[in-house]
Amino acid sequence: MELLILSMFTFFFLSRAQLPGTWDLLVPNAGISSMHTAVTRFNTVVLLDRTNTGPSRKMLRKGHCRLDPHDAVLKRDCYAHSVLFDIQTNQIRPLMILTDTWCSSGQFLHDGTLLQTGGDLDGFKKIRKLDPCDFNGSCDWVELDDVELSEGRWYSTNQILPDGSVIIIGGRGANTVEYYPPRNGVVLFPFLADVEDKQMDNLYPYVHLLPNGKLFVFANNKAVLFDHETNEVVKGYPPLDGGPRNYPSAGSSVMLALEGDYSTAVIVVCGGAQYGAFIERSTDTPAHGSCGRIVATSLDPIWEMEDMPFGRIMGDMVMLPTGDVLVINGAQAGTQGFEMASNPCLYPLLYRPDQPVGLRFMTLNPGTVPRLYHSTANLLPDGRVMVAGSNPHHIYNFKAEFPTELRIEAFSPEYLSPDRANIRPVIEEIPDTVSFGEAFNVLVSVTLPVVGLVEVNFASAPFATHSFSQGQRLVKLTITPSVPVSGNLYKVECKAPPNGAVAPPGYYMVFAVNQGVPSVARWVHLVA
Repeated sequence: MELLILSMFTFFFLSRAQLPGTWDLLVPNAGISSMHTAVTRFNTVVLLDRTNTGPSRKMLRKGHCRLDPHDAVLKRDCYAHSVLFDIQTNQIRPLMILTDTWCSSGQFLHDGTLLQTGGDLDGFKKIRKLDPCDFNGSCDWVELDDVELSEGRWYSTNQILPDGSVIIIGGRGANTVEYYPPRNGVVLFPFLADVEDKQMDNLYPYVHLLPNGKLFVFANNKAVLFDHETNEVVKGYPPLDGGPRNYPSAGSSVMLALEGDYSTAVIVVCGGAQYGAFIERSTDTPAHGSCGRIVATSLDPIWEMEDMPFGRIMGDMVMLPTGDVLVINGAQAGTQGFEMASNPCLYPLLYRPDQPVGLRFMTLNPGTVPRLYHSTANLLPDGRVMVAGSNPHHIYNFKAEFPTELRIEAFSPEYLSPDRANIRPVIEEIPDTVSFGEAFNVLVSVTLPVVGLVEVNFASAPFATHSFSQGQRLVKLTITPSVPVSGNLYKVECKAPPNGAVAPPGYYMVFAVNQGVPSVARWVHLVA
């Protein structure tokens, strides 16, 4: 028996050790559990929770307490519910949020300001902004008093548009859209009402800006093409098999990298809970692992189906600099909601879009920290993926089976392994600002000789919450083969994205990618 146990342990240990990717603990205590996360151009990360969770584990600055009539535990609240994390030093400083941001939405504006909208209670119609700064700066949340949402938004989705404005779609009981800056109030969007079922399943719709300028909007198990200039649905897509996919059924979605002539956009939707799990408050109903993939720009689109190695709810789909997708976080049973999931899915997956069906998913090195309801995952400029949050409780609870999680971790994909360091490029020179369609040069250095194309890819910084990264996109630039300059230095001639439909104006993490290995990104401002 002892020999059998030892053999099983050895097999488990070797299996973990041989799977790609590594994990690192960045911060043992961030002070808050991050429900919403966004990476800024200053290489800092904004972490944001809701305001009425009782005491967090990070105090506000002295003299900055707030009164909260909606908090059952704290009426005078001196605790932070948002923090700023410095990627370089792993330091944390508190930020002050005034109104409730529970299940709200966000998006970076074209000037790099983080727009944050809605929430619950006193935050229902609120618009907030944070103008990011260096970690040692004094930037903080500003709650706008001169403008508010036309309709309260709770569980809505934001997406920056080609002209730099932002559309805000849906929310609980809000089957409408509106815009920031405000544009003629709310616009009815009956599609959201049409797909609502007895457990909703139309919240946090998956919204992707296609390179033709239209919006692919997915809710429950259906999708439409929405023209935001005329506020009309111009096309319907076939239903996706496998049951509901949006909140509270907890799937995820991503638009694959845009490349070539940018005429094609492919959408992937993965995972989700079985219908009824939310109504029955079932924690052990198995999640499904099916994925649908559709060419959203096709004249006759159909869903191509495939299965993940694991059933998964509440997984985050993170677009990597290479064009592959990391699926991380979540559970294998239950549904979204407080204390409504079990069997954490600790194994990340790598989705490789260019492989044939059946070979696209690779299982990666598992983590050890369950990341369930209200967890997030974001690409960092150094190519790692930061994982934060998980609080499946109404208030902070550190003694539950799946406790409130304050640790921040980073997962390093296999492309960051030491044996690939000699082919990892370094961006030596790149413009700080480029205009649509502009030709520009990037100088990169690589230790070993370059033997193929060095890609230059623009990655957005999305707003991650509830298993969906709002505004996420990767654009592979049109390039010429790299030309040796001197020594290990190479010049790559690039052409910026042609317009705001391919890449909306704003700040992007720009990666050089050599043989599947990305550089550390440089932030570039894309302007009209």
